[in-house]
Amino acid sequence: MSKIAVLMAEGYEEGETLTIVDILRRAGLTCDTFFFGNKLVKGMHGIYVEGDKPFGEEVKAYDMVVLPGGRPGGQNLKENPEVIAMVQDFNRNNKYIAAMCSGTVVLSDAKVIEGKEVTGYVGYAEKLIGGIFKDQVVVADQNLVTSQGPATPYPFAYKIAEIFGKDTSTLREKMLYHLAGGK
Repeated sequence: MSKIAVLMAEGYEEGETLTIVDILRRAGLTCDTFFFGNKLVKGMHGIYVEGDKPFGEEVKAYDMVVLPGGRPGGQNLKENPEVIAMVQDFNRNNKYIAAMCSGTVVLSDAKVIEGKEVTGYVGYAEKLIGGIFKDQVVVADQNLVTSQGPATPYPFAYKIAEIFGKDTSTLREKMLYHLAGGK
């Protein structure tokens, strides 16, 4: 069974992070959150959420690593050399890497976006050095999946589920995604 690791650095964007985890679990995928230091992780809006597992070598056993945004969550991920090394390891092994909003800056710093299509938060075309920036809600290219921001975790998580062979049409219907303008 496919396993997805979602990294929760202090200052993570609560809406993005929890929506991703929720949708992937609803889709029947194993999705665990990984924390750094404290098991109770403070989000950018002061909401504390208990992470599932401490960040470490166990993440390498997963099929995808997800880097949510947030302030300073994305920056905290970017400044962690262990996260950069993990992203580079995933890329070398052609494993999936997903990032959204400010989490996308990690991809640029890890130098895993060269020549690949990516998207990110408004104004991030200049920050995603080496990538081919697309102004789209979700962009999937080779082993990367990227998305724009706080309003886009639904299509982002659905895309991730589809990459792992899940048909999301029933899930989208049950979640009333069509009422929000989604397909």
